[in-house]
Amino acid sequence: MSIVSSLTDKKRWGRLGASLKYALHVMTHPFDGFWDLTHEKRGSMGAANIIVFSVLVVRLLSLEHTSFLFNEVYWPSVNIVQQCLSVLLPLVIFVVGNWGLTTLFEGKGTLKDVYMATAYALTPYVLLQLPMIVLSNAVTVDEAAFYNILNTLSLLWSGGLIVCGMMMIHDYGLAKTLLFIVMTLLAMLIIIFLLLLFFTLVGDGVGYFTSIYKEITFRLY
Repeated sequence: MSIVSSLTDKKRWGRLGASLKYALHVMTHPFDGFWDLTHEKRGSMGAANIIVFSVLVVRLLSLEHTSFLFNEVYWPSVNIVQQCLSVLLPLVIFVVGNWGLTTLFEGKGTLKDVYMATAYALTPYVLLQLPMIVLSNAVTVDEAAFYNILNTLSLLWSGGLIVCGMMMIHDYGLAKTLLFIVMTLLAMLIIIFLLLLFFTLVGDGVGYFTSIYKEITFRLY
């Protein structure tokens, strides 16, 4: 199928819209929602990618437009790439770490399932943080508690959905799910340490060969 025909395929866009709309069902009915998301193919990678992209957009909008009373950020000094990576890298490492661990212990979810469930679980963050940007510019310091409650709710809601999602796609009980989420967080630390070690060694290696090259060229010329 060509790119033009894909962009004009109404059925394709309809399926994408339906899978996006299904995120609202997952928010309020997480157990059967996450089960149907993967087992009944109610979700899609396209919708998951849109939700993750929306998280990035909301994050940047929050940094730029949230009142200074709640977010002391000087926007001109913000590195957009760095901010995007601060969201994407933990997401990717969590998905890979969780899938790698649960595969060894009879987890039913595939890498695609883990990613989709995690992405759909971020829906409350997107839907609550957007109005909170407007709210932050309307409330006073004395009313900050209301803003902080909504902010905490968006994070806890998404965190709870991640737990429910991992339970359903891996077919685990609650205790086992919580155990593997903790293990996943530890695995994330190990992966980050190994990545930092790898890039440090690569940097040292490049610096070593660069110094040798400079020494040779200095002596020859």
